This record gives sequence, structure tokens and C-alpha cells, in this order.
Amino acid sequence: MTAPQTTAFEGPHWTPTLLAELEEGRSNGRVGSRIVSESDRVRVWLIELQPGERLPFHTHVQDYFWTATTPGRARSRYSDGRVAEVTYELGDTRHFHFEAGESMTHDLENIGDGVLCFTTVEFFGSANPPLL
Repeated sequence: MTAPQTTAFEGPHWTPTLLAELEEGRSNGRVGSRIVSESDRVRVWLIELQPGERLPFHTHVQDYFWTATTPGRARSRYSDGRVAEVTYELGDTRHFHFEAGESMTHDLENIGDGVLCFTTVEFFGSANPPLL
């Protein structure tokens, strides 16, 4: 997984429309394309993005992890202005932990040539109440 990035809402990746969507995304808890399982302990999301498709800005407040179920390339814009382009390999996995009041808002855009898929698992009982 490689991640070159830019900072501070610079460059062609920040349009007025995306900045407005970012503000709306601060309360959007839809962290995947669709929920495939939910219990009192976890919520499991699938993300499936065709080339050029993007998952809108959303906010993570629960501890979670994602696993790439296909290889590919993606661009994410973050609420602090960073833009990261990442190459994913099949099986890449990353875990996140949020203390009370912490969150992460970003989008996800498939900039590769094939379908890009992830499984994301949110853990209920984290320090923050879920948004969705």
C-alpha cells in the first residue's frame, strides 16, 4: 500500500461542490456501499466501486477495520484537506481506533481500471455512539 498525498484543500481535487459535500458528510455514517450484516456488536459493510465511481464523504466514529477484497487504486479526500492516492493489494487491512469525540471524515474514489472492493467492519461499544 503506497500513499502519496497533498495538503490544505489545494489542487484540482477540491471543487466547491466537493467542499459542500464534505460539510454534509460530517454527519453521514454510511461508511460503505451497503450493510450486509449487523448484530449488537458489529456492523459489516461492503464497498464496491466501479472505475471512476466514488463513495461520498462519510464520517467514521466507531472503531473499525477494512480489508481490500480486490487490488486497485483509490483517491481519498480528508476533512483536514489532505488528498491521498493509494494502491491496494488483495488482503491489505487497516485498523482504526477512535477515542471519545474523535472521528475521521473522507470520501473514496476508484481511480483504477477495475472494480475496487472492501469489507469494512465497525465495532459497536466504541467510545462514540454510531452515526447511522
